[in-house]
Amino acid sequence: MDILIGILEQGFIYGILALGVYITYSILDFPDLSVDGTFPMGAAVAAILIMHGVNPWLALVIAFIAGACAGLVTGLIHVKGKVRDLLSGIITMTALYSINIHIADGKSNLAIFTGETIFNSGIAAMLPEFLQPYRVLIISFVLIVLCKLLLDWYLNTKSGFLLFAAGDNQQVVTALAEDHGKVKIMGLVLANGLVALSGAVLCQHQRFFDVSMGPGSVVLGLAAVIMGMKLLGNVSFVKGTTAAIFGAILYKACYAGAIAAGMEAVDMKLITAILFFAVLMLSSGEKGNKPTFIERFKKGVKKGGKPRA
Repeated sequence: MDILIGILEQGFIYGILALGVYITYSILDFPDLSVDGTFPMGAAVAAILIMHGVNPWLALVIAFIAGACAGLVTGLIHVKGKVRDLLSGIITMTALYSINIHIADGKSNLAIFTGETIFNSGIAAMLPEFLQPYRVLIISFVLIVLCKLLLDWYLNTKSGFLLFAAGDNQQVVTALAEDHGKVKIMGLVLANGLVALSGAVLCQHQRFFDVSMGPGSVVLGLAAVIMGMKLLGNVSFVKGTTAAIFGAILYKACYAGAIAAGMEAVDMKLITAILFFAVLMLSSGEKGNKPTFIERFKKGVKKGGKPRA
């Protein structure tokens, strides 16, 4: 039972990361490697703010804004600087390593064992006694549901509609008198904001920040999105956001299974590589079967609604 609860807790927290990667990978078709920098950035922001007595919920909001700013930089480098998408992410990721240390007051790691977090104060503290052992699960579930619902709502607005167009057919965006570059930047801002938010939540859960917690984040997010889309992508009533969250939970379940089987901590990166390779093999050829923007549009019109997120 404890293992299952741990899987769900980690799955919900990393599910927020998966939502961000879902935007860049599945919608924008943008290989955003800056995720490896924005994830620990959110953790660094949350840790330093909590150490200075800032409300932990406000720390989450500020972490989201910080991540959004990093996404803005990536977008500007790509769109205005005419740098290739992959390289623009690498540039931002490299810069964020030093920036994250500066945010953390020049330290590569910070502990917040004595500070208040969203898991031991406020709403969590008001939970009934019998629910206290499950407060991390409850709070993380509320957060992931809130993020999913807000993202689903956004993707069904005109701005969200244009995100799909920017990833599938940039000419459509231009035909609608919109700048596809600005649309891409908006997508990167939102995606990296979610990634930083995930890092901030994980920091408050683990009660520490470490600058090395970033590498591998993009791999985890990609694996979660691909696994979720592979298993649930063809189910008509399941949205892409739901599939991404399910993929994150499944990924953490595989991780926990490997640990339970006796794998050592030093083998975790090897496990990650094997899992990601397996996911890529499962998803080979899937990109070509991905519905286009026009197909989504026609499907939405036939149903009298908007394209399914």
